[in-house]
Amino acid sequence: MKHITGVFLALGLSLAAASAQAPELRTFTNAQGKTIQAKMLGVSGANVTLELANGQKYSLAIASLSAADQQFIKANAFKSPADKLTPAEMNEVAGQPLFGDVILWDSSAEELATKLKIPQESKTKNASSYRSYTKEDYMLFGAHPYSVAMYAENDKITGFSLVFANKGDLFSAKGGGEMHFDKDTPPAEAAKIVKKAMDKDLAAIAETLTKKLGAPKKERFGEKAGRMNMQRWDWRGHAILLAEAEEVYVGVQIVTTAFADAGGKVEGTGDKEIRARVLANLEKRENGDVVVGDLPMVDQGPKGYCVPATAERAMRYLGIPADMYILANAGQSGFGGGTSVEMLLEGIAPQIRSKRRSFDAWQGELKMKEIAKYVDKGVPIMWRLYSTDKFNDTANKRTQDRKAVANWASWKAKVTEESAANRLPKDKDSAHVVLITGYNRDTNEIAFSDSWGEDYKERWITLPEAEQVSQGHFYVVGF
Repeated sequence: MKHITGVFLALGLSLAAASAQAPELRTFTNAQGKTIQAKMLGVSGANVTLELANGQKYSLAIASLSAADQQFIKANAFKSPADKLTPAEMNEVAGQPLFGDVILWDSSAEELATKLKIPQESKTKNASSYRSYTKEDYMLFGAHPYSVAMYAENDKITGFSLVFANKGDLFSAKGGGEMHFDKDTPPAEAAKIVKKAMDKDLAAIAETLTKKLGAPKKERFGEKAGRMNMQRWDWRGHAILLAEAEEVYVGVQIVTTAFADAGGKVEGTGDKEIRARVLANLEKRENGDVVVGDLPMVDQGPKGYCVPATAERAMRYLGIPADMYILANAGQSGFGGGTSVEMLLEGIAPQIRSKRRSFDAWQGELKMKEIAKYVDKGVPIMWRLYSTDKFNDTANKRTQDRKAVANWASWKAKVTEESAANRLPKDKDSAHVVLITGYNRDTNEIAFSDSWGEDYKERWITLPEAEQVSQGHFYVVGF
């Protein structure tokens, strides 16, 4: 979101002419007589947020506009009884200090994350995400969310994804990271337990929102396999969307009203722009490492959601919006996790291609030439493997030791000898999916990244060791 100081002068007539083709736009005039065409998104305190035809959003003081514009804003700012609720009253509805005098889309993500006690999950050059797997006493909209995720671009909030009762977290494992393989067996009546919990949360959230914001609108939202029925409430430029994925999860999304009006559909980013972006992120280090940089992290939490979490990372990196819980629904994940890779990827492939991205899949041995083919383009590879205790112990130690290497010729000799002697068993109970993100031809090592948080963003193993635990299946979201 940008502030509009001087924007009337900078935009000129060309933008105004282009904007004239778009519906729902209005001509706004500032005190100097300069005009632009834009749609009003909402009012927060003394500021109004406008959106131009090209999607750019600006916030400016209402007092800086003409008297006619100020009258229009006053007449249209609070069209419904819900809009008359103050931020303090909305926070009572939310149960958390979510809203303030400034509209969410103009607010600092870092500051709000601190206020809501949501730790940072990922930070890239332009985007960031925050996620908390909350304690039982953490409440939002009258129910307990298992996952609270906030997304931002350039520190400005773009949306929230709140996941309540769901068959992943309700039967999650004993811990996160490597511990997520240590699972309790779900009870036979798991489906009944999930349905009961989901019904309870769905009713509580709907009642909480309806009581203050009135009856919801029923709408369809999302794209392709992720398209769902939603109940929608609006408040001052914010759309609150409540969804139930049958027998899978109850979720709430908070997005701009403009995004909700568009049904959650976003335009795809062209290949030229994506190619330039990912190549700019490619790291070529002095020791010979070639690594895909600036990858977003998604922490799957204490459940077996490695497939949807990894797919979300690959999709978001290539400019395709994604959410692991929605992807898990497409992959028909089991209780506590466990997702059919083929089913998930088959379900999301149309969405990937609709955004002008390609989707490749193959089987075979791990080959340095094949890895380099994609990594050199700045694209990670989804890899199915058996993430056993011995494999993780080896990768953790190797990654730590690598940080202190001064002589890479000696390191090559060391890892070659260790790799030849190492025997890594395969264990079907440790089936896992990660991203291959880099390689070093000279030392014959590959880098990979788990969806277990920042501590697991880059780990290293030799190619022969990786082959010992490989399932021989690979997938790429590319161009």
